[in-house]
Amino acid sequence: MSMFCFQCQEAAKGTGCTVKGVCGKSDDLAQMMDLLVYTCKGISVFTAEARKAGLVTRSEDLFIMDALFTTITNANFDKQAVVEKLKKGLELKKSLQNRLREAGVKLNESQLPEAALYQGTEADFEKDAESRGVLSTGDPDIRSLRELLIYGVKGMAAYAEHAYNLGMEDPSIYQFMQEALAATLNDKLSADELVGLVLDAGKFGVTTMALLDKANTSRYGNPELTQVNIGTRNNPGILISGHDLRDLEDLMIQTQGKGVDVYTHSEMLPAHYYPFFKKYPNFAGNYGSAWWKQKEEFETFNGP
Repeated sequence: MSMFCFQCQEAAKGTGCTVKGVCGKSDDLAQMMDLLVYTCKGISVFTAEARKAGLVTRSEDLFIMDALFTTITNANFDKQAVVEKLKKGLELKKSLQNRLREAGVKLNESQLPEAALYQGTEADFEKDAESRGVLSTGDPDIRSLRELLIYGVKGMAAYAEHAYNLGMEDPSIYQFMQEALAATLNDKLSADELVGLVLDAGKFGVTTMALLDKANTSRYGNPELTQVNIGTRNNPGILISGHDLRDLEDLMIQTQGKGVDVYTHSEMLPAHYYPFFKKYPNFAGNYGSAWWKQKEEFETFNGP
């Protein structure tokens, strides 16, 4: 088994991780993530047809958002969890195909991309993944543009899910993510056309960030200049990273009156700027530095 991943700036030798991710991701996990993205592409072919037919794609919208979020750097290293999502995605795709047929939509399978027709089994996932990863696109320019587009929608999915967790959504974001995924299967698209889609991804990325900003500030207030403690106290502590302020809110509620301090790491540092969190006496400060040092610094923190 082998992998190829170059979705983050820490990629080995500046070209890509091929044995194990610099982030710690194993090669078999990387391939399951590739197959999960591939499955999302296949589902996206059918959601486009479903929208034309006036069918609701709520389950597919939320699944694709969550699945893409799962595959970003440092988000999930649980291989079995990824496999379960993959199985769920294949079930959703099959169900959507059936719904389309029941609605009278004629699907010409000979014209559909292979990702739309793929229905693998868990026993074959590892073998199937070998030919469906990043390097399955031969032309390096087309490959790079497709992957740039995919990484754009992955980031979009992460922020859209954070906003969703705070009760805010924008269906146009889901639709664009799926249109972009389906476009990466279209061998007729030129490099210039893919560049146009990448630029569109930038526009929708800004839309998604605005949605998340509205969700965060509506609930937690407007960020303000704040002095943050970078030391540690004597109480037991929990270290939390990521960007999901709802996760932090839940953790703060759960730790009240327990004698346990909560520290942010790197990506969660901006939480200190929101007025909402300043009411918690056990919100103790920030520990550590860059996100890519999480593996070492979570260990040196010596806590959960």
